[in-house]
Amino acid sequence: MLARRVLNRPRSLASPSSWAASARTVTACDVIVVGGGHAGTEAAAAATRVGAETLLVTQKIQTIGALSCNPSLGGVGKGQLVREVDALDGLMGRAGDWAGVHFSILNRSKGPAVWGPRAQLDRPRYRQFIQAELLSMPRLTVVEGSVEELLVSEPDPEKPGKHRVTGVRMADTGRIILARSVVLTTGTFLSGSLFMGQTTSPGGRMGDPPSGSGLSRSLKEVLGLRLGRLRTGTPPRIFKRSVDLSLAQLQLPDQRPTPFSFISNGTHCKPEEQLPCYLINTTPGVERVVRESLHLNSHIQQDTRGPRYCPSIESRVLRFPGRQHQVRLLREIPALRKAEIQAPGYGVQYDFVCPTQLFPSLEVRSAQGLFLAGQINGTTGYEEAAAQGVWAGVSAGRRALSLPPLSLSRTQSYIGVLIDDLVGRGITEPYRMFTSRAEFRTSLRPDNADLRLTLKGYCDIGCVSPRRYEEAVRMKAGLSEALSALQDITLSPTRWREKLPQAAVSANKSGIMSAEEVLQYKDVSFEMLASAFPDVLGPYVEFAERLKIEAMYRPHCEKQRREIERILQEESLSLPQDVDYLSLPVSLSQEVRELLDRVRPATLGAASRLPGMTPAAILHLLNYITRTPQRDRSAERSSTPDPQNLSDESRDSFPCVPVSQ
Repeated sequence: MLARRVLNRPRSLASPSSWAASARTVTACDVIVVGGGHAGTEAAAAATRVGAETLLVTQKIQTIGALSCNPSLGGVGKGQLVREVDALDGLMGRAGDWAGVHFSILNRSKGPAVWGPRAQLDRPRYRQFIQAELLSMPRLTVVEGSVEELLVSEPDPEKPGKHRVTGVRMADTGRIILARSVVLTTGTFLSGSLFMGQTTSPGGRMGDPPSGSGLSRSLKEVLGLRLGRLRTGTPPRIFKRSVDLSLAQLQLPDQRPTPFSFISNGTHCKPEEQLPCYLINTTPGVERVVRESLHLNSHIQQDTRGPRYCPSIESRVLRFPGRQHQVRLLREIPALRKAEIQAPGYGVQYDFVCPTQLFPSLEVRSAQGLFLAGQINGTTGYEEAAAQGVWAGVSAGRRALSLPPLSLSRTQSYIGVLIDDLVGRGITEPYRMFTSRAEFRTSLRPDNADLRLTLKGYCDIGCVSPRRYEEAVRMKAGLSEALSALQDITLSPTRWREKLPQAAVSANKSGIMSAEEVLQYKDVSFEMLASAFPDVLGPYVEFAERLKIEAMYRPHCEKQRREIERILQEESLSLPQDVDYLSLPVSLSQEVRELLDRVRPATLGAASRLPGMTPAAILHLLNYITRTPQRDRSAERSSTPDPQNLSDESRDSFPCVPVSQ
């Protein structure tokens, strides 16, 4: 078996001036990536990994990989994305392992499928890791500057699209750079505005100007894309020395840090060197100050949509008055009575492109060669941006090299769920990933992202290194051998009670039980089984935690696999035209019901290809159609309200926030 690869150390940081000098000579490349945030860095790295000569354009090399808001990585749903980015050989997971100072697994009280790996990060260390990786990466050139506009020409008539993007024009010099693919990852910089009290200024981040106005004009007026406007915010930074931590709730890290990366054998921060976190809550005084100062807050007075799941303190107070809120806000909070502000908090508003205008490859449907990733697609969060960046970079690189486009199914990954939600349903507020968005989350666990994506990333996509692929092959073979060994060990329930008294095997249990079945018991660990059968199971102890999870979920995953296969086999099944989708007695969202009622697809396959349709909805529909007699469906239809009585708002709502006028 191959030895496990040690944690990657960042490469030596190259001189920004040397990169700027070399970049001045670039007049053409395969892929141009605009923006050096989390989406842009992953997109640039992914494009180079598939073999494309890539140029990354960023306003400041020194801010590449900056953590602009919360210095936290991962969490429930988000941690799954980080591990999938890593499984495709992305940067974020390894950077988190290098820069993390506090590691924990959220949701441990629930099943491993919804565990959320999370870390608090050292900002400078994270930024330094990302910069060191990018600035020493083969086939990648980094240049400081801003893009003023996209170069647009006539489309290739043999491919879909009204336009073809062929490069960019730089803002400072007017220099033209040609490329076969362009990836925009402008984050909050696209026509960005900063809000602090009643003061408004142009910018995408404090101290940095917005992207050129010509870029928004290229998207809206030249390419004819629908744009919307969203808002977000960042909290103030305060000096630790000014906080009374004795009045805050102590939150300790896990004693054994869990790395994000599958090729890390540990975190850079030793377990005993991790830092604690502290939790504070608002008080009635905070709510009073917020309400009394709302007239001074122009950011909140705007009707632009903000993130529901990470709102400003003002939005929290207005939406949920009289409650305690977890914040880092100030003087009315006991622990912060003497707080000193190092940097103020502020709001940001920015343009985004309605993502229903994209292919699943994240290429713009009407503009050949233009790809979008990150907050420009209406998402919020580092992890969501990085996930899109990886896939946009892969897609842009493959297009530049004349390779066919690929897609990730929502049955394969959270990245697939994210992209399918964006391009199929659109957004009405900044999109954030949750485990509840994935119908097959028992299969899409954080522990098995390598088995789901690394092998595919190497064999089919071409974005995974041989070393990572070899480790994934080793892991897959080891798990397969261990599971076979577990299945081969069979005893009667009586013998199992003798071997493992702590297993609590029921006295009423009959038949023969395998060691894999026994491992599914809550109080049984693989180490216990290995102690009982050292010759057979001893060689696989390194896989103990993953084997426990595999054994727990294997029955569920097998059931889901059969369900997916059944859906594929029944694609040609005719859907009765008398079905009343609006009142169907099955688990369907209102959005799916209205979609089916409006389109009325003829077959199950046609229904599965509707934008916004989910595999779970198709499965429920299949079960209903095949199990319910025709007369029962007719009776249900005759007893339901007239669909014409639905409100116009519910029928005509469009998943995109309009630009504020």
